Amino acid sequence: MFYISSWKEIKSVSGNNISTERDICSECGNNVFFDQNRGLIVCENCGLVHSEKSIDQGPEWRAFNSEQKKMRTRTGAPMSYMIHDKGLSTMIDWKNRDIYGKEIPAKLRGQIHRLRKWQSRIRISDATERNLTFALSELDRMASNLDLQKNLRECSAKIYRNAVEKNLIRGRSIEGVAAASLYAACRMYKIPRTLYEIAEVARVDKKEIARSFRFISNELDLNLNPTKPSDFLTRFISELALSTECHKIAKKIIKMASERGLTSGRGPTGICAAAIYAGTLITRERRTQKKIAQISQVTEVTVRNRFSELIENLNISISCLKKVSE
Repeated sequence: MFYISSWKEIKSVSGNNISTERDICSECGNNVFFDQNRGLIVCENCGLVHSEKSIDQGPEWRAFNSEQKKMRTRTGAPMSYMIHDKGLSTMIDWKNRDIYGKEIPAKLRGQIHRLRKWQSRIRISDATERNLTFALSELDRMASNLDLQKNLRECSAKIYRNAVEKNLIRGRSIEGVAAASLYAACRMYKIPRTLYEIAEVARVDKKEIARSFRFISNELDLNLNPTKPSDFLTRFISELALSTECHKIAKKIIKMASERGLTSGRGPTGICAAAIYAGTLITRERRTQKKIAQISQVTEVTVRNRFSELIENLNISISCLKKVSE
């Protein structure tokens, strides 16, 4: 039994090899790549061979289409944290066909149905497995509604499993801890999802998710950095269908605001919405405060207050913005 102690462990667990350090050539400083045909690690610029005779971790057989791959493969699906038993148990398919693809005779269908029933009962034997079955299905449902990637789902499932192993679920709702695990995974992968968006797809309110998130982040030592306004900028710009010029201006405004300490103690979505509104006035792309507030999930009053703070402290001429907006 082990617990999450660092962000590197989360990445290794999720199965996604994300590295901030890229392999570079010792001669010219360019990137190197792996040549699968010859088993060499070669520089893409000067051609220097850094390593040779690398071990091929793939299968020894070849397949030229999906049917050959299905017939020649001898292993099942990879281990997944999204299944309560990690996908290591035997599963009986719901299709009434045998291993050769032929239909099962009608006399044996009743027996196969009973086998399926007992197999589903045997896979879930105790309360912990029932807890994981319900929680992981909720995680998968929420992640599907938010259109999140697979490695993030695996990461959230691992966080929830560690919370179960440390008995952090007792006295709290399963849905709340599952939603908090998903929000923690979004923060780790820097995916811009707010608590409001998580609460919309979850079956608990925002306060319950925030309370569970603070508790599991402290108990599991997740060490999550605060969300920045720039994390939401690209997404909001895309949803508002604004230009690249507006994106650059809003990004510069957010950078200036963070350098002068205007973002501390303020909601990141409100700062981002105000910077976008200022950018639309400068680039003459008309977007109302109401529409920007709806996309960023803040109130119009928040947009106006943050906008007023930005133009006062960043020496932006409000008269100039008024002329541009007319």
